[in-house]
Amino acid sequence: MQDELSQFEKNNVWTLVERPSSHPVIGTKWVFRNKLNDKGEIIRNKARLVAKGYAQEEGIDFDKTFAPVARLESIRMFLAFACFNNLKLFQMDVKSAFLNGFIDQEVFVEQPPGFENKNLPNYVFKLSKALYGLKQAPRAWYERLSGFLLENGFKRGIVDTTLFTKTDLKGLLIVQIYVDDIIFGATNESLCKDFSQLMQEEFEMSMMGKLQFFLGLQIHQAKEGTFITQIKYTKELLKRFGMEDCKQVGTPMCTSTKLDKDEEGNSVDEKHYRGMIGSLLYLTASRPDIMFAVCLCARFQSCPKESHLIAVKRIFRYLKGTTDFGLWYPKSSTFDLISYSDADFAGCKIDIKSTSGMCYFLGNCLVSWFSKKQNSISLSTAEAEYIAAGNCCAQLLWMKHTLKDFGIIFDCVPILCDNTSAINLTKNPVLHSRTKHIDVKHHFIRDLVCKKEIRVDYVPTSDQLADIFTKPLALDRFELLRKCLGILQKNCA
Repeated sequence: MQDELSQFEKNNVWTLVERPSSHPVIGTKWVFRNKLNDKGEIIRNKARLVAKGYAQEEGIDFDKTFAPVARLESIRMFLAFACFNNLKLFQMDVKSAFLNGFIDQEVFVEQPPGFENKNLPNYVFKLSKALYGLKQAPRAWYERLSGFLLENGFKRGIVDTTLFTKTDLKGLLIVQIYVDDIIFGATNESLCKDFSQLMQEEFEMSMMGKLQFFLGLQIHQAKEGTFITQIKYTKELLKRFGMEDCKQVGTPMCTSTKLDKDEEGNSVDEKHYRGMIGSLLYLTASRPDIMFAVCLCARFQSCPKESHLIAVKRIFRYLKGTTDFGLWYPKSSTFDLISYSDADFAGCKIDIKSTSGMCYFLGNCLVSWFSKKQNSISLSTAEAEYIAAGNCCAQLLWMKHTLKDFGIIFDCVPILCDNTSAINLTKNPVLHSRTKHIDVKHHFIRDLVCKKEIRVDYVPTSDQLADIFTKPLALDRFELLRKCLGILQKNCA
């Protein structure tokens, strides 16, 4: 607690003043936590003084609160780019990051509990910099950090505004920011040393060395490639939900499973069920093999029944036998952007809607994926596949433009689809009786094909990797696609 208050003094965060009569004063509280490493070991005890920001009123205490943070796809794209270019990635953490952000509004807070001034007990602190818990704190910190980087010759990403690059005679330096966590790498290692020194001169930083643990992802950088996993988190989940000694299964969902509302089934604890789903959704950051099963079970978070809980527990039983699995990014001579699009026609038992599945590769590195039920009912397999391919385009364009910030430009990016009728629909601008009912927004893909920004190519159903995101699969098929996606056991990577 004393260390935290010392940071306040160093950063000139506040000034002790008389309590204002016409301005609200925000309360403060202490928050305590243990900071863990990738092995679950306690490395630091932290005390944080937090403002009770929920008491702030918009227009009086703050105006804007939005601050960008990196998407997980951005992190994985950065890791894939580093692997392809043999970049060694490093990590640093900003101590009390929000205390560096300047605020424009007048904000008054109570004195810290247990550290009140005995001579001036009724006085309050007037803030000149942001405090944790304030609505405007994240934005103030981002503006301070981004402004500093831009002043020192960095260029902000056009699409991903948390990505900063700097190119000079020595080479390319890339920096990715997630609030107060910063990862960076360069084609010349001396650029990393210069950047580290630059940041430490301006901010109170702690260098954490080679990137190993970031946003709950355990990252192992080796000569052969990079391995991304959540082994620690998976073991914690099994322990938290009492599944440590469960029997193992080979797939996260049985092929005969058809979940519905099961209105006559026995109800289960809604809070417990939602906790399991939320935890599993975060695990999909490195485990796309459970994506379809988790997303299907997530549709029943309102009034879950025993049949839904059994399906969720099967996912945990699958994780029990695959705890040390993760994403493998091998060194590769190619770095092509390619995507797979698939759909399971009328797969939902409740409303007969289809399920779209997509995955995106940079070279041999799987960097993005999702499984989602379509918004409208398709009347044919071709229509379901066509809608899935159209939905695939938005993410593909985002990735294409983001990669320009890395200095990589793609002309025509392929989408691999296993339905020839859907492929013909993307190339044929003529509307006829079988397609006139399809919503205009789904024809977005035709425009992109005409502009030659993307192209839709045929892939045999046996090679359709997105199949794993649309429906439950048999063990042999599931294990084959899991391997093709680069989801391997740690000791096999």
